[in-house]
Formats: sequence, structure tokens, C-alpha cells
Amino acid sequence: MGSALDRRRSRCQSMLQRRGIDGLVVGPGSNMYYLTGFIDEPSERHLLFVVPAEGDPTFVAPTMYDEQIRNTSQIKSVRLWDDGGGPDTVLEDVLDVFGAGDTILVGDTLWATFLLDLQSRLPGVEFERASTVVGELRMQKDEPELEALRQAATISDQVSRDVRSLGVDAIGMTEAELAAEIDRRLSDAGTTGPAFETIVGSGPNGAHPHHRRSDREIRPGDAVVLDFGATVDQYPGDQTRTVVFDGEPPERFRSVHETVNAALEAGIESVEPGVTASVVDAVVRQVIEDAGYGEFFTHRTGHGVGLDVHEQPYIVEGNDHTLEPGMVFSVEPGIYLDGEFGVRIEDLVVVTEDGCERLNDSPRTWRAL
Repeated sequence: MGSALDRRRSRCQSMLQRRGIDGLVVGPGSNMYYLTGFIDEPSERHLLFVVPAEGDPTFVAPTMYDEQIRNTSQIKSVRLWDDGGGPDTVLEDVLDVFGAGDTILVGDTLWATFLLDLQSRLPGVEFERASTVVGELRMQKDEPELEALRQAATISDQVSRDVRSLGVDAIGMTEAELAAEIDRRLSDAGTTGPAFETIVGSGPNGAHPHHRRSDREIRPGDAVVLDFGATVDQYPGDQTRTVVFDGEPPERFRSVHETVNAALEAGIESVEPGVTASVVDAVVRQVIEDAGYGEFFTHRTGHGVGLDVHEQPYIVEGNDHTLEPGMVFSVEPGIYLDGEFGVRIEDLVVVTEDGCERLNDSPRTWRAL
């Protein structure tokens, strides 16, 4: 992993130099992990990774992290502070390379307390979002990332098959109970668990795109939206299927499901290098509009997937970012009929040199397996 991390940091510094940006500061989270391999939760302590456009990237960290950071990240420059003395002196030394007129990128999710501290220490420095550089770097996955995403998709697909095989046994379960069953199966598959809070939306609850789960019992004929993913080496799977576990679905359900599936296929067929994200969105949306359901497709067509389950590129109207090999994102059309049911079908794709690789292959039919 070390060589991949070295390449990421080198690309980051090269991009900073090309864009005339003087440095980058990120806190715990996906950007820190992407650049260093070290991961931890944010806390009240100053734990920062500082990347100057030129020179050695440096960790500012509490002493208790010393061995963990050095063993995980292979970063040579680690400046430590202890709780008794505080981080002030270390921060002053590390930030001394920046001055008035410089531009520094900060992590988009850096806590306000740390951003305000940086601003007070660096008057005259302009602060901008790190996603303008790191987000762009992260859009094109390297091979270790792609392998983790493939494994996450494979496990997610298998759990999808297993859950759909419940058939009539799912009738009478609450959404929360079925979500817990999905989460258990994801963990039992050897992953680190769900990639995000598992969505189970049955009957009219499925008409709310980000309904999570409730105590509503699943009934015969219910259309049930199942949206979940496994996590492998910090990388998430993300797939959605809409299933009727038993009984006959509502009157319009078959035509709606057929329309959503056709939109999915059209969208995936449109993915290739040189096409813009907005074109893929338009292709998907056109299929649904032609079927008379345009007003019921209420969200973007997709989102990038990587260390964060929602990241660049966003497959949405107005995004003219050109697709390039190595980009990974979802294609997830949906139709939501308020008070009746919802249908969403989602796969992940990787842009290749001449098209795309589909990461998900579990059945997209609405019947239980």
C-alpha cells in the first residue's frame, strides 16, 4: 500500500504546484486516510496532516498517536505534542512555511474549531476547500481501490441474493428487523459491516427515497426497496433492488419497475470516457420521462463512490465533468409514487478505456429468489 500512498501524495503536491496553491491541511477522515493510510475519528485534539506544495508532508499529532501513525502511514515527519503542553508550539513551527498571500486548502469536513484556529494563526492566508484538489484526485481510483470496491460489490450482491431468498418468510417482519438481518449477514460475510445505514422501505415508505427503516410490517404485495452495501478495506458497496417477497404487487408496479430497469440499462450503456456526467443523467431521465413518470424521478441519477459512499463525480444535470477511466459511480434511477410505492434499482460502474465495468450482477427482477 505504501507505494500507492506515495503516488497519491506526489500527485497531490504536483497538483498544488500547478494550481499555485501553497498547501493543504486535513483532519481525520477519508482525505487523511487516502493520503496516509491512517484513520481515526475526529476529536477535540489537534490531529492534522499538513501537505505543503513543496517539502515534506507533516503530521501534527498528540504523542499517544506516535507509533500508530509511523507504523501505518510511513510518514517520516511527525510533530508531536502532549496534553500538558498543548499543540501551540508545534503548530507554529509547522505552519511557519505559510504566510500572508498564500492559499491553503482545508478539508471540507474539518471541524470549525480547527479551521478557526488556523485562520487566527495565519492572518492574510486565503482558505479554500480541499475537495478542489483531493476530490479530483480521488475520482480516479487506483488498482487497490478498485479491488476493494469489487469485493464490496460482490459481497453486497451475495447478501442481496440471500435476503431475497427469504421470500414469504420476510412477510410479517418489520423494516427494522429486516434491516438488522441484512446488517448481520453483511458482518457475517467477513466485512467490517454495513457501508451506511441500511434502507428498507416497504409499501408507501418506499416512495420516500431516503426512508431508512421503521416498525412497519412487510405485507404480501408490498414493493420493498432494499438499499445497502458491504464495506471492504474502508471502501463501500452500494446497490439497490426493489422486491416483492410474496403476493401480487400494486397495479402500476410492473410497468414502473420495467421503466426503472430500462432507464438503468440505458444509463449504463451510455457510460464511456469523454461523456459528461450530465449526459448520463439526461439519458436515464429521458427514459423515465418518455414513460410518463418524469415528475416522479426526484433525485440525481448517481454519485461517485470511494472512501465516502457519496463523493465526486455526481451524475446530475449541469455537471459537465468529463468521465475518465478509473471513475466509479452509481447509476440509480427511481420512480416514487407518494402514498403507493417506490422503485429504485442501483448498480455501481467503473469507467474503462472503452466503456464501463459493471460491479453488481445480482438479479434486478422484482420477484423473490
